[in-house]
Amino acid sequence: MTKKSIFLAFVCLVCHSAQAQWNRLIEDVHVDAEAQGAFSTGDNAPFWFTNNRYGLGTDRNNSGYLRAGLSRSITADEQRNWRIGYGADLVVPFGMQSHFVVQQLYADVQWKALRLGVGQKERPLELKNQLLSTGSLTSGINARPLPQVRLELPDFLLIPGTHEWLGIKAHIAYGWYTDNAWQREFNGGNTKYCYSANSLYHSKAGFLRIGNTEEFPLTLTGGFEMSCQFGGEAWNLRDRLDHVGQFDSHQKMDSGIKGYWNAFIPGGNDANDGDYKNCSGNQLGSWHARLDYHGKGWSLGLYGEHFFEDESQMFWQYGWKDGLIGIEANLPKNPIASTFVMEYLHTSDQSGSIYHDATDALPVQLSAVDEYYNHHIYGAWQHAGFVMGNPLLLSPLYDLCNNDGHNRITVYHNRVSALHFGLSGQPLNELGYRILFTHERSLGTYLNPVTDPRHGNFLLVELNYAPRWLNGFAIGASYGLNGGDLLGHANGGMLNLKYHL
Repeated sequence: MTKKSIFLAFVCLVCHSAQAQWNRLIEDVHVDAEAQGAFSTGDNAPFWFTNNRYGLGTDRNNSGYLRAGLSRSITADEQRNWRIGYGADLVVPFGMQSHFVVQQLYADVQWKALRLGVGQKERPLELKNQLLSTGSLTSGINARPLPQVRLELPDFLLIPGTHEWLGIKAHIAYGWYTDNAWQREFNGGNTKYCYSANSLYHSKAGFLRIGNTEEFPLTLTGGFEMSCQFGGEAWNLRDRLDHVGQFDSHQKMDSGIKGYWNAFIPGGNDANDGDYKNCSGNQLGSWHARLDYHGKGWSLGLYGEHFFEDESQMFWQYGWKDGLIGIEANLPKNPIASTFVMEYLHTSDQSGSIYHDATDALPVQLSAVDEYYNHHIYGAWQHAGFVMGNPLLLSPLYDLCNNDGHNRITVYHNRVSALHFGLSGQPLNELGYRILFTHERSLGTYLNPVTDPRHGNFLLVELNYAPRWLNGFAIGASYGLNGGDLLGHANGGMLNLKYHL
């Protein structure tokens, strides 16, 4: 065989392999389309019309969107060692803050249990019910997803030698914020309050699951996650009262290798820390725990999440008085109710009401007044107006300016307590429902307290009808209600039409 023949044979083999891979990648592709409209009266849109929708909501009374996307789930290759998934999801909103949104654009490549993801993707809650929970405190489903590079064990990997009694999952990610224009517009050129641009994002998490349901009905899952906003630049920063010397209200934060390292292992300091250094960036995180009993056709889960800002609540220094606890019951198959969730959220303590850095006159360090979700450089733990954690700590989107007359990227209600109920069911094979009800009480914040506690009642009733004769179409109808003086009163309805092929 000549060299030319060998070369031609090699080219044919490569082309054949490439064609086979291309055919594989265009198989199992799903197309989705959705049209949604929401209409309401009152001070704001109904709370559950706005929140926990990955940022596709608004506080305005009338809104909607057209949405289209395609995706290939990585599970299409579950029998292979190498797996590939991707997705694109575009939205044209009306009555919202944006006129065009790239909601998702990502690619996933997985080898055995290890996955590399690039892009922005809607990711589910950890250890909580996606449809019925109020959401997680650190990484929720309230804000638009951030573009990022993420290395992860997405599913629990069984540890060899443990007889399938131990499993781990974990991730590490770096990304960036895309709300520069929103921050400038929301701030409106105001020289009083800070805003930032080109800031970066980091998150990491690890979870351990103990239990083997084939041998024993109880499983215990626990873990830790931590996130950070860092880098970029900020305007209208304020000098600390204890700082001595010149201070520039416009600062560029460290976005180099050192900044990335200080986000991963908290360290460094911020530009306006003055004489009392703190870790650089907006550092926060959660401890998680969940205990599940798996019966025959039913299950019961108890879970808790403890949130911390910086280090004061990370360990047991001031006791754990804040957090979210919940119960989830998945009922035996019946036509009335399928799943019930109840949660209690408390964030009023925040390590206490006194903050004091040690001085010569009073050498006592009190790291309290944690100001959940708020930060002196980045404004708030938010993206494009929506808090990135639990929406019951009300988002800057609501512009609850505390009567000072200026827009401010901050959370004005982070000292809250709330009782929440969620119920879902499937009365018919083609008909399902979801009901959410939340009662919330707020004290404002330590720095901006309310004169009297404010209360809010938020209701959502949702029906979804997906008859087989409609060939992939589903129709949804929702009713939403706000009551109380926290967000005022509202009544409204929402309709949506979905198509999945």
